[in-house]
Amino acid sequence: MEMMNESLAVNGSFGAPVAGEALQWMKADSPEHNGSLELSTAPLAFPINPWDIMLCMSGTVIACENAIVVAIIFYTPTLRTPMFVLIGSLATADLLAGMGLILNFVFQYVISSETISLITVGFLVASFTASISSLLAITVDRYFSLYNALTYFSEKTLQYVHLMLLGTWGVSLFLGLLPVLGWNCLDDPASCSIVRPLTRSNVTLLATSFFVIFVLMLTLYFKICKIVCHHAHQIALQQHFFATSHYVATKKGVSTLAIILGTFGASWLPFAIYCLVGEKEYPSVYTYATLLPATYNSMINPIIYAYRNTEIQRSLYVLLCGCFQTNKTYRSRSPSEV
Repeated sequence: MEMMNESLAVNGSFGAPVAGEALQWMKADSPEHNGSLELSTAPLAFPINPWDIMLCMSGTVIACENAIVVAIIFYTPTLRTPMFVLIGSLATADLLAGMGLILNFVFQYVISSETISLITVGFLVASFTASISSLLAITVDRYFSLYNALTYFSEKTLQYVHLMLLGTWGVSLFLGLLPVLGWNCLDDPASCSIVRPLTRSNVTLLATSFFVIFVLMLTLYFKICKIVCHHAHQIALQQHFFATSHYVATKKGVSTLAIILGTFGASWLPFAIYCLVGEKEYPSVYTYATLLPATYNSMINPIIYAYRNTEIQRSLYVLLCGCFQTNKTYRSRSPSEV
């Protein structure tokens, strides 16, 4: 536990180990500042925090998974529908988040610079915000694909998707720039949060934004379930019985939505809650233990939203082996079928 309190990572650490020692963000002058940030040195039993290694490994897997998805969508002309544009945005955000975790590890243990640390933290905030916001945009798109099924594949829908992406990335960039532009606790250690150098108010804003997005997703997926069940009921009435295939399809759709929301909530809720209730004096192991599962959401996203799609699977075969050739045409499916 002593090693964790003296580590350089999330809970007050962005320095680099020097001669078997680690640079801490704040000097432990008093008991209440035992995890704070000033460039002082303290011996470590192990020069690299194992939690930082796990975060770096998570970032590597995330970057590799999502880089493949981005490459597939970018180099496949047929994947230009609104659904795949949003999936590409999600994969890009997760790719940047994975790269940010890797860079944070490198800069933390190689380069000791407050400026680089602020840029890295801002980069991670912007990337993960864009990832969560892209999930909300995909949810909105799925809802409209069912609610306005007849007009979904129109030019207006693509324009609407581009506006959503502009807002998503604009807000994410703005939130990522806030720590770099001065909203940090480097000059006021008392205002630091569990994620230094972010202030307590900054972290509260980010956590509150997450809860708003989560509630919106819950509401939209509940409406999607109602629409799906209504469609299944209408088909059953037309055929005078509720066919087993309709029941299975409805159950599968509801199960998929439950998996999506369950994965998202299980990944991010612990960290978002801890951002609101945690204090900077708490052991850093609590921050690591809640942050690491949050990164797993970016690891699972490409599996849920991309690799399960048959068109992306086909493009992946072409990309990997180059020998999968077929004249069979694939229609572009709506998000409700993914």
